Amino acid sequence: MPIIGPGPNDPENDNWDPSWRHQDTRFRRWLFEKLTEAGCSYAAETATSYAPANRYHGLTDIDAETLAILIGCSTDEVRAAHKADLDEWASEQQLRAHPDMAVLDADLDRIWHRS
Repeated sequence: MPIIGPGPNDPENDNWDPSWRHQDTRFRRWLFEKLTEAGCSYAAETATSYAPANRYHGLTDIDAETLAILIGCSTDEVRAAHKADLDEWASEQQLRAHPDMAVLDADLDRIWHRS
């Protein structure tokens, strides 16, 4: 089956991390929880679809509105969850860029327990 959209070796995907499809992120947990509460039968699939794109492409107005409708909340709530995830991710990236071994060890333990 052909790949729709950019392929894995395209420059557009230079910062894409394939582990995002399976990574337990703050936004993914929030989406799954809210979609489940709203009675969505495809909560896990939707969270898996939107969570990686949240970090890689950002959250478009259309995506925020769609999620807000599915969840039954405001777009501001969706954007707040999106921002909290990006802030957490930025903090993780900053630690990796300038690791102090004790801080890095604590961060890795936190990430491991989150998985």
